[in-house]
Amino acid sequence: MMTQTLTEQAIEPAVRAWTRLLRASASTTRLLSADLQEAHGLTINDFEALLVLSHAEDGRLKRVDLARNLMLTPSGITRLLRGLEDAGLVERAACASDLRVTYAQLTDAGREKLEAASSAHIASIRALFEQHFTAEELDTVAGILGKLPGVTDGDDSCSPG
Repeated sequence: MMTQTLTEQAIEPAVRAWTRLLRASASTTRLLSADLQEAHGLTINDFEALLVLSHAEDGRLKRVDLARNLMLTPSGITRLLRGLEDAGLVERAACASDLRVTYAQLTDAGREKLEAASSAHIASIRALFEQHFTAEELDTVAGILGKLPGVTDGDDSCSPG
């Protein structure tokens, strides 16, 4: 009993919060990604890329801006977009005024795939979170997480734009 108390005191609240946040994020991402993969053949990253593009003007963004938005490295965005391009969901588009710039452009097939997947994805999110939290607790969690760097009050929607 004494050892347990000492161990609990030795773990800083910030470290405990970080560890739980990291594990919860990894676990929920795996579960939700598995649902998306099984039902629609998309990973969470695929879905997020399509979603971000759907909210962009004309359904397109510079690849570097999409990478920044998704918090991916240049090689990470290249791998992600290669798969989406091969599936016909996204295409490369050149910039008319600067040949060094390449855009990622959402295709009609990509928009259709996103629209088909979004309602099922939202249902999976609701099912997962509502079995563990009340509506009030979810508001509290969202508010607390909103204080962290990189989390903005932007569009928290999983619905296509």
